[in-house]
Amino acid sequence: MAGERKAEEKKWRKKNPEKSGIYDSFFSSDLPEINFDAIEMREGIATRAASKAVLATFADKIENMIVASADLSNSDNTDGFLKKTKPFRKGDFSGSFLQVGVSELTMAAIANGMALHGGVIPVCGTFFVFSDYMKPSVRLAALMGLPVKYVWTHDAFRVGEDGPTHQPVEQEAQARLLEQLKNHSGHPSLLVLRPADAKETAVCWEMALSNNRTPSALLLSRQGVPSLPAKKGSTRFKDATEARRGAYVVQESDGKPDVILIGNGSEVATLVEGAEKLRKDKGIKVRIVSAPSEGLFREQSKDYQESVLPDDIPVFGLTAGLPVTLRGLVGAKGRVYGLDHFGYSAPYKILDEKFGFTAENVFYQVVEYLKSYI
Repeated sequence: MAGERKAEEKKWRKKNPEKSGIYDSFFSSDLPEINFDAIEMREGIATRAASKAVLATFADKIENMIVASADLSNSDNTDGFLKKTKPFRKGDFSGSFLQVGVSELTMAAIANGMALHGGVIPVCGTFFVFSDYMKPSVRLAALMGLPVKYVWTHDAFRVGEDGPTHQPVEQEAQARLLEQLKNHSGHPSLLVLRPADAKETAVCWEMALSNNRTPSALLLSRQGVPSLPAKKGSTRFKDATEARRGAYVVQESDGKPDVILIGNGSEVATLVEGAEKLRKDKGIKVRIVSAPSEGLFREQSKDYQESVLPDDIPVFGLTAGLPVTLRGLVGAKGRVYGLDHFGYSAPYKILDEKFGFTAENVFYQVVEYLKSYI
């Protein structure tokens, strides 16, 4: 039988040289050239919306990508891809989108199967809190080094009126554990990326797309996120490319910093705002670090890690999840402000105020931290 199949394949290749070349390219690691900087994005959009723009570009550029969603394509914004193709239907597989229905575990298992088969790039999306249902298949993908791409949106308590059942708090800490767990090739078993703004989302998608050694997870916001300021003489996208090292300096102090503020996702913009108040009202020299992936940061040279987070400078972390999420980055003398409770049902701006995710509270927390720092 094997010989017959090989003979049939050889005959097909001879008759269809162009399709044969496309087939081979699908099973290689080659990717089309994509100018991620050129992807159009409005200022201050949600990172899920930035992901939508990237996925729309992928639909035009990547023939062998298949995107799936657990009945949430208009919310997790995988519909950016869907609008350029059509869903699979019984007897018609000419599209490249799979509407799975409310079945996250099945979706993740199907994605694993596609990755094991090869020839396609599987992407699957849902709310981050529902990644809990996917965990057995995500763990297997991590164990086997399957390059599945997870789009996990609505990444924090800022989901708002959907209430605490839909607001992830401990989920990021769980995902980060897989960054610490090595696969059998010695790599962090999951690449977790929580981008701070639209341009960083494009860079994180670039990293996820090119990552063939492990699964990748993008943690994306529901709400709009202010674009971070570009460094003098640079552009925001150029600055964001430094995210390829896992963590990088977004804003530098004038001289040696008195304190380093670190976070990822939506919290980085809050740190930027709080830092301005610290400089203006207290004359404190502040460095701000965005850390979309601690696992990737820990793979960098010790010199680079030390250049971003020196041992002799106080480090304050802000996270919308459990404080342990940033504990490994702030160090033994560092302090993390995060959540130790479930969310509540309310508009996200009210929750930010009630939970202390404001520039004013960053100012207060850092001033109190520096008073007690030894």
